[in-house]
Amino acid sequence: MSAPTLRRRAVVFAYHDVGVRCLQVLLAGGVEVALVLTHDDDSQENIWYGSVRALCREHGLPVAVYADPGDPALLAAVQAARPDLIFSFYYRRMLPASVLAVAPAYNMHGSLLPQFRGRAPVNWAVLHGATQTGATLHEMTVKPDAGAIVAQTAVPILPDDTAHQVFGKVTVAAEQTLWSVLPALLDGSAPRRANDLRLGSYFGGRTPADGLIDWQRDAQTVYNLHRAVAPPYPGAFTRIGDRVLTLVHARLHPAPAPGLAPGLAVLDGAIVGVCGDGRMLAIAALRDGDTDVSAEMLEKLLS
Repeated sequence: MSAPTLRRRAVVFAYHDVGVRCLQVLLAGGVEVALVLTHDDDSQENIWYGSVRALCREHGLPVAVYADPGDPALLAAVQAARPDLIFSFYYRRMLPASVLAVAPAYNMHGSLLPQFRGRAPVNWAVLHGATQTGATLHEMTVKPDAGAIVAQTAVPILPDDTAHQVFGKVTVAAEQTLWSVLPALLDGSAPRRANDLRLGSYFGGRTPADGLIDWQRDAQTVYNLHRAVAPPYPGAFTRIGDRVLTLVHARLHPAPAPGLAPGLAVLDGAIVGVCGDGRMLAIAALRDGDTDVSAEMLEKLLS
């Protein structure tokens, strides 16, 4: 009986830390990366994550950027690379059917599908108070995050974890997921199971404006918002007059608010955020633009 033919030539769409780590897994696993497609960094975005372009320079990999994945030139480049497999690792655009038809295509998604399909899955998981998430490798289809599941790895979300901390766990989970199933992907024996979308959820992208705090909400909801968008993300924020104050570091306060109205306040010389259920957030770091706001400064703003 002849040995299975290995499919070792790949085109990779990649960005962000997951893109860097999963691309490194392919290289370590002996995959011939014929072409990498990535994005130009957005000058308006806080770039706190790894660079796929820098990794390609380090390894001498051909790399290209196309603003539109539907560009015929992109399809021609993918076809010219003659891939056995196509991978997408945190690439920020949906790939059209014409590209997906070139070779079997797989995407790494930052949740336990079918939960939290769509954009910013880690942030949404933290915002909704989920206690676990993970990474899922699945077949790509024209419908987002809808293809059959190949492999998953779960990670916990602890009560005080920020989305940034959880994203670090998800990045490791993505690396582990791909590493464990890569030999089976290369020889064509990787398992598949249904991705039942009826059991899951779909969420769109988030913008900085979505971080506005409604202090009438209960403390856990406000805390989850803070955790979901805490730096290096844009941060949960509130307004006092024309000032925009951003929560940098906060925790749920163990004591109830002593009759204070919802919103920012100073209690016993410390900054707190009073919520609609009478509970508080203890705010250890608050910022007005690039300026750290002390309890004394906040008292003046509130007076």
